[in-house]
Amino acid sequence: MRILTLPLLGIFASGFIALPATAQQVDNTQFLPDAKPGECFAKVITPARFSVRTEEIVVQEASERIETIDAVYETVDQTVVIKDSAQLLKASETSFAKESEQIETRAREVSWTTKVGRRTVPASPDAIEHIARSGVDTAAVKPGSCFVEYFTEAQYKTETQRVLIKEATQKVTILPAEYETVEERVEVKEASTEVVDVPAVYRTVTESVLVEPSRSVWQSNCGLLEKVDDTTGEVMCLVEVPARYETLTKTVLDSPATIKTINIPAEYNTIQVERRVRPASEQRTDVPAEYTSVERQVKVAEPVFFWLAKGEAADTSAKTTGREICLTEQAAEFKTVVKNMVSEAAAVQSSVVPARYRTVKVQKLVKPASERRIVIPARTKMVTSQVELDPARLEWRQVLCQTNMNPKIISSLQQALKREGYKPGGADGIVGPSTIRAIEAYQSDQGIDRGGITYEALKRLKVQS
Repeated sequence: MRILTLPLLGIFASGFIALPATAQQVDNTQFLPDAKPGECFAKVITPARFSVRTEEIVVQEASERIETIDAVYETVDQTVVIKDSAQLLKASETSFAKESEQIETRAREVSWTTKVGRRTVPASPDAIEHIARSGVDTAAVKPGSCFVEYFTEAQYKTETQRVLIKEATQKVTILPAEYETVEERVEVKEASTEVVDVPAVYRTVTESVLVEPSRSVWQSNCGLLEKVDDTTGEVMCLVEVPARYETLTKTVLDSPATIKTINIPAEYNTIQVERRVRPASEQRTDVPAEYTSVERQVKVAEPVFFWLAKGEAADTSAKTTGREICLTEQAAEFKTVVKNMVSEAAAVQSSVVPARYRTVKVQKLVKPASERRIVIPARTKMVTSQVELDPARLEWRQVLCQTNMNPKIISSLQQALKREGYKPGGADGIVGPSTIRAIEAYQSDQGIDRGGITYEALKRLKVQS
């Protein structure tokens, strides 16, 4: 058994892919058939069955084209307020009527006072409190009563004290900073980006498309018809028919249209700068404090202050301070006041001043800027190919041979072939090359087994055997 491997075309949406297919010549004649005497068998070819397949192949993939659309504006008239509306106000004056009234300008007042030079001034709350602490019931004192302040002097002793006249401190010496000059890159323009449109990129690809696979066929007339052991046999040749291809050029999308961002690097300048290599510092030196001795009077007893009623005798050690406090009475004071009373209040009358307008032309955005993606459809091509359904087979079939044929059958066969439009030669009852070629052509056209005068061909041609 001989097997030929043929390529089979597989087609997908993204392009062509050739898949392997196998065309086999099946040989079922390894063993002779179980024949009866007088029967003849010959090796015949059952041709392979094919189907025609038409497929649509993509030769250029679908893609997109990007178009930018500018914003759309329209000019319209717009009314603008150039001066707001307002109210015009007019005021009427208030009317008054005169009335007289006694006003107390100063209420009756009882207060503690003291003399400062020739002036009489209020006494301090502390002085009043000291009078009370001296045993006087200040709440029961009658107006016109006066009190005199006395005191006994404070007592002191002499002490020597060490006094700081100059505090301890530090002397500070400043060491200046040290610098070195270096070059430094300074950014003068920041890095940025730029957006650009990148069109779609295509490439052209050429491929071979299988439209008819290779196959093997048996052909007759490549040997002699001869008698073998009282049977007939035919010398057959297996001929390989090569596959047929069609060259197809297609455009393939390498990269779709898109938008690319380009980085724009920053710009720099080189400048001379002074860099500190050692900071400024200080040196501190301690300066001790300075002292002196001072004699001072230290109070050992506070002066004692007390108040006595004016004219009352005091202790001989006590001295007067010269302060005198009296409880004095001030009578109430009145004043006649003429008042202007409102008889009619002031009023305001208002009127509306309308707003002022102006018509101006403005640009109104009707449609913002956008992008439009246009679909470019894929391009396809119809390709027709043959697909093998069943392989050719080589089998034994019962045929006419020298042992079971006669001139009458051959003559009827030749007449039937001629009736069907074939050229077997004259109806002479002799199997010659013309008759063999005619029966093989008929078998091939009918798609039946080939390889001699088969009973299937006789039955189709209505020839009695």
